[in-house]
Amino acid sequence: VSPADKQTVGTEIVLHLKPDTDQEKFSEFLDPWRVSSIVKRYSDYIRYPIRMEMEHQQRKETEEKDENGEPKVEYETVTTLDTLNSMVPIWKRNKKDVSDEEYRSFYKEKFYDYADPLRVIHQKAEGTTEYQALLYIPSHAEFNYYSKDFERGLALYSSGVMIMERCADLLPEYFGFVKGLVDSEDLSLNISREMLQQDRQLTLIRTALEKRIRHELTDMLEKSREDYEKFWNTFGLTIKFGIYQSYGANRGQLEDLLLFRRASDGKLVTLKEYADAMPEGQKYCYYAAGESFDKLSKLPQAELLRDKGYDLLCLTDTVDEFLFQILHSYNEKEFRSVSSGDLGLESDEQKAEQEKLETEYKELFDFMKESLGDRVSEVCLSTRLKSHPVCLTAKGAVSLEMEKVLNTMPGNEQKVKAQRVLELNGSHPVFASLKALWPEQKEKIATYAELLYDQALLIEGLSIEDPVRFSNAVCELMK
Repeated sequence: VSPADKQTVGTEIVLHLKPDTDQEKFSEFLDPWRVSSIVKRYSDYIRYPIRMEMEHQQRKETEEKDENGEPKVEYETVTTLDTLNSMVPIWKRNKKDVSDEEYRSFYKEKFYDYADPLRVIHQKAEGTTEYQALLYIPSHAEFNYYSKDFERGLALYSSGVMIMERCADLLPEYFGFVKGLVDSEDLSLNISREMLQQDRQLTLIRTALEKRIRHELTDMLEKSREDYEKFWNTFGLTIKFGIYQSYGANRGQLEDLLLFRRASDGKLVTLKEYADAMPEGQKYCYYAAGESFDKLSKLPQAELLRDKGYDLLCLTDTVDEFLFQILHSYNEKEFRSVSSGDLGLESDEQKAEQEKLETEYKELFDFMKESLGDRVSEVCLSTRLKSHPVCLTAKGAVSLEMEKVLNTMPGNEQKVKAQRVLELNGSHPVFASLKALWPEQKEKIATYAELLYDQALLIEGLSIEDPVRFSNAVCELMK
């Protein structure tokens, strides 16, 4: 070791840049403002000051006067020794020493948002894994949040130095709306993305963050319902996909965060709130899937439910019915669509009467089925109608709403078709007319079958397959 030829203490690191090429402009790293921005981005929270000489424009008044007699102003370039980094990060301060305004200001500056977040999560973990986390639940979604171009993830720091701007492995995809950062001294500065994915410390941090976010959302749901419903209207679809895409593996963590609108009053309710309000004797959790709440709350299939005081959940997102098939039940109460399957509303006497009518008019139903061809798989008496003459239901795994969703998906060349069932109301005057016409006026019954089928399509929000035929049939009856 020989004496150093230096006037000051410390270490000097000299970097030599390559010459510029047509593809790379290395000289940009000699620009003080470029260097300053790099320090600000990656080393803003290092605990020691990072200083650099920077040039600034400064006003300089002269003795000369302008045309208005005011002192003429000139500008001069001055060089100052500036501290480039903030040094003390907000997340390393004690929560008691950070005001709500400081949290909000940091969020807006760091994530370029104009609105306040719904929730702030400031967490410091000690023990086997030590880290600090500052997370925000936004009040609105970014413009590209639901597109494939959206990049989710938290900023990852090691001792105040940013390792990764967006680390997607820190959170599950269904919490991708959360913004924030994690700082841990247990992570190496030069760790690669591939090593991060296998890092045990990162896995422990991810598990702890997921648990904390779920706790905050539950707390918001129970104590700040208005804020939670605002959150749900913005990010609820993400929670639904979290269950659906995992084929139900995440239901235990997420199902109690779900909200659906109930038909009776239009309010958003959890599955637990719906189940707790079920009257004694209600066998199933009933739901209806479709395009809008207004249509679903007025479905003919739900009339008997309303008479019994049974509510139903209105599902209006395309993923909803697929989600319910995965969930299957809640608190041992099976989910049952009002448009498929037995609703469990009949007494033994009603079932016996139904079977008697089915047997008596089997030939009528078979003829109507034959008239409609492969458009329906069955024509039968309904157990779910009260004042309406007809409805369309489905049997099998694919419902009418699922048929619509699947057939509108891009790249789906082979059309999906539900097994449609035309159900008739045995106590309606229309069915009395059909009985009076049978079997003498089969041609007229065939026309009735077409009309009733098209009417059922309209009620379900489906397109009439042949509008001209429908119009001609209506005109024929009006003569």
